[in-house]
Amino acid sequence: MPKRLILVALLLAGAVAGTWCYMRDRSAPDELRLVGNVDFRQVTLAFNGNERIAEVLVEEGATVHRGQVVARLDTARLQPQVDQVNAQVAAQQANLDRLRNGNRPEEIAQGQASLTSAQAQERDAQLRYERQVALLEKSVTSRQAYDESKVALDVAQAKVEATQKALDLLVAGSRKEDIAQAEAQVRASKAQLALLREQLADAELKSPIDGIVSSRLMEPGEMASTTRPVFSLAVSDPKWVRAYVSEPQLRLVRPGMAARVTIDSMPDEPFEGWVGFISPVAEFTPKTVQTEDLRTSLVYEVRVFARDPENILRLGMPATVRLLPAPPNEAQSKAVP
Repeated sequence: MPKRLILVALLLAGAVAGTWCYMRDRSAPDELRLVGNVDFRQVTLAFNGNERIAEVLVEEGATVHRGQVVARLDTARLQPQVDQVNAQVAAQQANLDRLRNGNRPEEIAQGQASLTSAQAQERDAQLRYERQVALLEKSVTSRQAYDESKVALDVAQAKVEATQKALDLLVAGSRKEDIAQAEAQVRASKAQLALLREQLADAELKSPIDGIVSSRLMEPGEMASTTRPVFSLAVSDPKWVRAYVSEPQLRLVRPGMAARVTIDSMPDEPFEGWVGFISPVAEFTPKTVQTEDLRTSLVYEVRVFARDPENILRLGMPATVRLLPAPPNEAQSKAVP
């Protein structure tokens, strides 16, 4: 009889325990646990020119912001070229303005006065010539005097004609061809000046992102080029954990799912995150990733983005991801490109 009671008690206890575990499993939300490594983008910065480095302004580990100058080239030879072409543009622009504006009223008045003087000389030469003609008919003057008066009259008439044409040119102003040529010269010089100014601006190396200097690769005095990076920057945002899921687990993962990211040094302080990318292509498990069942199989890459305002997460750091089934809020549902 006691054995039977003990057996009944054990069966009853087992049934209660099983029922409790079943209800617990049904009430507790499903949670998918993944392991992976922290990853983020890196940017290498190089000068867009070949010149000797004059200054390197930041150290490794420094936080830099978008547009911040981090290094400079020597511009001792480039700045005089900019000044020279700038002066050339100013001179050519002044010449173009003169051609467009035409001649000043004072210049036209001067041309008119020259024409009046030439016309007076022509009249005087005409009178002298007419007297010599009358005297020659009376045989009072010589043939030489007559010829000299005739030459003087021709010279005076030619001078009047030349002065008149010069006045016409002053009144008409510059030709269209001359203005077009001057405009082309100004455009060419401005283009050259813009190129030199761009080269001068490229002498300052600016950070294109907000990030952290992970490597300082060159020092002042070294010769920079477009193929030699000066800095390597780590992008501080976004950061994600690169994890892998098997095909059976894939159905449990959806873009935008809320997640909790933990690291070994801070197991009780999770980082808020969300699923931002699920690879459409299967691949073999990388050697650096250890799945819980420790078997090699086809898996799918998942990127779980994490909020890290204090910049705690480091590149390659092992991390554990717990995906939560609760629907994410609007901020979490935005996948970071």
